[in-house]
Amino acid sequence: MSEGLDFRRMTDKTHEPSEEEMENIIGEEARGSWLEIREFIEDRYGLEPETLFYGVKYGWTVRYRKSGKTLCSLFPEEGGFTVLIVLGGKEAEKAFLMRDELSSKIQKLLGDTEQLHDGRWLWIRLLTASGTDDIKKLLQIKRKPKKT
Repeated sequence: MSEGLDFRRMTDKTHEPSEEEMENIIGEEARGSWLEIREFIEDRYGLEPETLFYGVKYGWTVRYRKSGKTLCSLFPEEGGFTVLIVLGGKEAEKAFLMRDELSSKIQKLLGDTEQLHDGRWLWIRLLTASGTDDIKKLLQIKRKPKKT
């Protein structure tokens, strides 16, 4: 649930990983969550994934954005992946109002994450096929889906 800089990420800037390479490093346990979240974003928001290098500490990411505003970024890692969702002030307030609908893990993360000038940076690490409901709820706070 932290930035997880000690996790093995895809940090070779000279090699953009393929979908297959990302799924392989994520592994079988978390692959279902990876695919479910991506399908949710692409189906509900109509956004196309953008693969980009986020820096030597973070490696490659799959980012979803529209009109210059990022919805979220997914960082493939050995044995799982991390979802980065940045909630602005009003979005964070909405998340706190619905915290009873979120898992205790996400409630704690919300409370422990400092609100910075550019938002509350939630780094959510998924290692298994669970946890996707929390991600979907947070994404819907960030931006209302276009499709249902």
